Amino acid sequence: MRREMILKAVVLLGCALGISTFSMEEPEDGGKHWVVIVAGSNGWYNYRHQADVCHAYQIVHRNGIPDEQIIVMMYDDIADNEENPTKGIVINRPNGSDVYAGVPKDYTKELHVKDLNKTIWYMYHHKKYRKMVFYIEACESGSMMNHLADNINVYATTAANPKESSYACYYDDERQTYLGDWYSVNWMEDSDMSISSMKVMQFQGTGKKAMPISLPPVEHYDLTPSPDVPFAIMKRKLMATNDISEAKKIAAEMKAYLEVKEFIQESMQKIVTVVTGSTEKTKQILSDRLTISNYDCYQSAANHFKIHCFNWHLAVYEYALRQLYALVNLCEGGYPIERLIDCERYSIMIS
Repeated sequence: MRREMILKAVVLLGCALGISTFSMEEPEDGGKHWVVIVAGSNGWYNYRHQADVCHAYQIVHRNGIPDEQIIVMMYDDIADNEENPTKGIVINRPNGSDVYAGVPKDYTKELHVKDLNKTIWYMYHHKKYRKMVFYIEACESGSMMNHLADNINVYATTAANPKESSYACYYDDERQTYLGDWYSVNWMEDSDMSISSMKVMQFQGTGKKAMPISLPPVEHYDLTPSPDVPFAIMKRKLMATNDISEAKKIAAEMKAYLEVKEFIQESMQKIVTVVTGSTEKTKQILSDRLTISNYDCYQSAANHFKIHCFNWHLAVYEYALRQLYALVNLCEGGYPIERLIDCERYSIMIS
């Protein structure tokens, strides 16, 4: 998501010192292939992110990358979740095979675009890799890489451009959640036969501008924009139940969800109004989608918003992520960070 700059599911195919672009055999120059796979979300309705990551692990593991060169970071709250009807099993497509078995686990934290760019430059200047490839699954994920230099042997492909949503796919009636993400599912299903078929693995590090990788048109498939997933799941549950009491419970959850969503929107509007001091400027800030360049301002404002307003790691407040674009716009508009992180104003406005 561009507003938070967090990787919901990122697959970093990084190769230290050497890479063979068409084979997973270790390079002849003594270098090694390294893979870092991260799912940054948790919760049952975010099932698809960890399913994507588990599937990615199975692909690279099956194609010869040893576990000691694969790092997997995930919350690991899906396989044995009380809502999982097949305990210990995670699938990434309808009637698919288990992708969870054997997956190593670790823990991850938020990753901002500033941190990612800083890390890439450090690795490049210290010759920590020869060539590196990113797959990033997130809304507005193009914003993570739109400042990527074209001469540092890094290739990135993302689920969306800096201003559009990514999409969930494969809703599963038994599990009552989405099993995959459209972008991730496409590149991984394309790669299940052989990792050498992965389009971006043909990256040669020539510095030439890469062409976009085409996916099937979204409108031809039953896809759901990622921001709409929680409410879409509730609607599907409501339509599927014949139990009156269960239907009332779900309807109440939907009502509460919409109320919180409206409250978060109103709170951000109040914050922007106080910062700008102008109704017209507030409308402009809430309608623009500017490209981030003032990383320090944005990161400070976003962290403050999370701590003092809405902690988006709590499922009830995840919609706050959809409002962070306004903080980008304020920072790009030149408003001083001191006005954006006034604790007293924040606490008064949203109390």
